[in-house]
Amino acid sequence: MATLSDIGLAAAINILSALIFLLLFAILRIQPFNDRVYFPKWYLKGVRSNPLTSGAFVSKVVNLDFRSYIRFLNWMPAALKMPEPELIDHAGLDSAVYLRIYMIGLKIFVPIALLSWSVLVPVNWTSDGLQLAKLRNVTSSNIDKLSISNVERGSDRFWAHLVMAYAFTFWTCYVLMREYEKIAAMRLSFLQSEKRRADQFTVLVRNVPPDSDESISENVQHFFLVNHPDHYLTHQVVYNANELAKLVADKQKMQNWFDYYQLKYTRNKEQRPRLKLGFLGLWGKKVDAMDHYTAEIDKLTEQIMEERKRVKKDDKNVMPAAFVSFKTRWGAAVCAQTQQTKNPTEWLTEWAPEAREIFWPNLAMPYVSLTIRRFIMHIAFFFLTFFFIIPIAFVQSLASIEGIQKSASFLNPIIENKFMKSLIQGFLPGIVLKLFLIFLPTILMIMSKFEGFISISSLERRAAFRYYIFNLVNVFLGSIITGSAFEQLDSFLKQSANDIPRTVGVAIPIKATFFITYIMVDGWAGVAGEILRLKPLVIFHLKNFFLVKTEKDREEAMDPGQIDFYATEPRIQLYFLLGLVYAPVTPVLLPFIIFFFGFAYLIFRHQIINVYNQEYESAAAFWPDVHGRIITALIISQILLLGLMSTKGKVQSTPFLLVLSILTFGFHRICKGRYESAFVINPLQEAMIKDTLERAREPNLNLKGFLQNAYIHPVFKDEEYEEDDQFERLTEDSDDEDCVVVPTKRQKPRRTSGGSSQSLPFNRFDTDKAKPKP
Repeated sequence: MATLSDIGLAAAINILSALIFLLLFAILRIQPFNDRVYFPKWYLKGVRSNPLTSGAFVSKVVNLDFRSYIRFLNWMPAALKMPEPELIDHAGLDSAVYLRIYMIGLKIFVPIALLSWSVLVPVNWTSDGLQLAKLRNVTSSNIDKLSISNVERGSDRFWAHLVMAYAFTFWTCYVLMREYEKIAAMRLSFLQSEKRRADQFTVLVRNVPPDSDESISENVQHFFLVNHPDHYLTHQVVYNANELAKLVADKQKMQNWFDYYQLKYTRNKEQRPRLKLGFLGLWGKKVDAMDHYTAEIDKLTEQIMEERKRVKKDDKNVMPAAFVSFKTRWGAAVCAQTQQTKNPTEWLTEWAPEAREIFWPNLAMPYVSLTIRRFIMHIAFFFLTFFFIIPIAFVQSLASIEGIQKSASFLNPIIENKFMKSLIQGFLPGIVLKLFLIFLPTILMIMSKFEGFISISSLERRAAFRYYIFNLVNVFLGSIITGSAFEQLDSFLKQSANDIPRTVGVAIPIKATFFITYIMVDGWAGVAGEILRLKPLVIFHLKNFFLVKTEKDREEAMDPGQIDFYATEPRIQLYFLLGLVYAPVTPVLLPFIIFFFGFAYLIFRHQIINVYNQEYESAAAFWPDVHGRIITALIISQILLLGLMSTKGKVQSTPFLLVLSILTFGFHRICKGRYESAFVINPLQEAMIKDTLERAREPNLNLKGFLQNAYIHPVFKDEEYEEDDQFERLTEDSDDEDCVVVPTKRQKPRRTSGGSSQSLPFNRFDTDKAKPKP
C-alpha cells in the first residue's frame, strides 16, 4: 500500500516527466523545420506561410532569435486568449463543447474540494478508527487518516459525510443543468448559423425492398416522387465498392514507393535504385525499383478500370440503400424523422452523415446482418472485459508489497530497499495499468467497425461507451476488489466469513492511493506527452526526407490529427467517477483530479487552436452521453457510500442515500425530457426559418448542382460523370414548376406504401424545364 512518501516520489517522477515534455515542446515548436508539425491547422486554413522559403539556410532550420527562447512559455496565455465564439468559428462546436467538459470538471470539483477539506478532512483526521482496525490486522498508511476509514464504526460523525453527499449531489446537478441548457442553446444557434452543407438536405434510406420490375435506383426514385412529390430532388444509390477501394489503396502504396525511389534517384543519378522481390526485400530477384513500381501501378490502374466498370454494371453491387436529397431542409427533416411505410422494417430513414465522415466499407453491409454482428460483439466485449481482470489483478499485486513478499519472496532484497519500495508502490502500478490499456481504444474501435456503424461519429460514440463500461468494471471496480483482496490478504485468511464485508468496507477508501498514482501517470505525464506530438513529429520528418517533392506533398505529409473522442472522453469520465466517489470518502484525491482538469484544459485548448483538424462536425451531438455518464457516476458514488456506511455500522443512513439516488435519477429524467430533443431531433421550425432565409438571400441557388455528387463514393470521384437529361441544372423558378407524367417500367399492380393494391402505370418525374402541355 502506497504511503505518503511513495506518493511523493510518484508525484516527483510524473511532474519531472511533464516538465521535460513541456520544455521539449517549447523548444521544438519554435524551430522553423517543425512549424508544420506544431501549427498544421493554420497551414490548412492558408493563413500561415512556410518559414523555410526565405533567409539563410541555418535560419531555415534553427531559430536564431534568442528572445523567442526567453518567451518559451508564451503559448500558455495564447491558448487561453481566444474567446469561445471565435473558437467555435475556428474549430467547430464539437471542439468547444469538448473543452467545456474539462471546465465542468473544474466547476464541480473546486467547490467540492474546498467544502470537503473544510468539513470532512478534520472529521476524519480527529477520529481513531484505524487504530482499532489494526487490531484486526487491516493494513493502512498515514494518508488513510484523512479518509472515512479513520472514523470509528457506528460513530455519529458519519452524518457529516451524509450531509456532504447531499451537498455534492445538489451542486453537481446544478452545474450539469446549467451546462445542458447552455450547450443546447449553443447547438441550436450553431445549426441555425451554420453554412449550407449537403447533409442538411440529405437522408440515408436503408432496407429498400426489392422490386422485380425496377432497379434499386428506379425504385428509390419512384417511391420518393410518389410520397414526397413536392420536396424530392435527387438521389445517389450505394455501391459495394470495397474491392475497388482496396485496389485504389494498393495503387497509392505503390505510388508512394515509386515517389520514394524517384526522389532517391534524383539525388544520385549515377546509379538507378534496385530492390529484391523476396520477403521484405531481403532476398529474391533484383530488379530496377522504378521500372518495377511503374509496372505495378500500370497493372493496378487497369484492374481499377475493370473493377469500376464491373461495380457499375452488375446489379449485385448496388446495395438496397441510397442517399436521397431534398429541395429544402424542411423536407429532409420530415423524411428523416418519420416512418415511411406501414412496414417498420422497410424504407428506414435517418439523417445522412457528413460525406467526409462516412465509413464507406460499412455501407456495403446488408442491413439484416447488423443485429447478428452487434450480438457477436456484445459477447466478445463481455469476454474481453471478464478476462482483463487477470492483468488488473497483476497490477494490484504490484501495488501491494505484502502480496509481492508472499508470492515472490526471492525479490525481498530488492523490495526492502526504501527507494525501490516507494517506486514499486507509488509509480509502477500506474504505469503498468497505462501500458495494459494502451491498445484498448483501438481494439474497441475495430469492434465498432465490425458492428456496421456507418459514420465516424457513431463509431467513436460506440467505442467510447464500451471504453467507459470497461473503465467502470475493470479499472475502477476491478482494482478495488482485487486490490482489497491483496492488501488485506492476512485479514482475509485469518478472520471469519462474517467479518470479511466489514474489512472490505474499510479497504475500499484505502484504494484511493492507487488511483492517485494512476491519475498522475495518465492525467499529468500522459497529457503533457500529448502536446509534444512525438509520433507525428518523427513521421513528418521521415516523409519529408523520403517522399516529399513539392509543397503539395509536404502538406499531405502533415498529420494534424484530431480529438480522439473514443479514447479521451472515457478517460475524463473515469476522473469524474473517481472524484464523485471519493469526494465524501477520501478527499485527499480531489486536488490531483483538479490539477488534471486544469492542465488538460490548457493542453487541449492549445492543440485545438493550433493542431487538430476535425474529420467531422456533429454540433455537440455527443453531449447527452457525457451528461448521462456523469449522472451515472453520481449514482454509483451514492450506492457505494450506502454500502460503505452500512459496513461501518451506520445502517440508519440507508433510506437517506436511497432517496438521494432516486432524486438524482429523477433529475436526469427531467434534463432528458427538457433538453435532449435538441440533440436528436431537428426542429421543423428551425429548418423552415433557415430555408426561408436562404431563398431570400440566394433566389438563383443551384441546389441540385450542389447536391448532385455530394455522396458519391470517393473511389468514383476522379471520374468524369456525364449528366443525363434527368439531371439538368436548376433554374430560378424550378421549385414552382409542375411535373410531367412519364411511364414507369412497372407493368403489374403493386401494393403501395399506404397498403392498398392499385395499378401504377405511370411514374412522376421532375424534369425542371418541362411543363405539362395544355
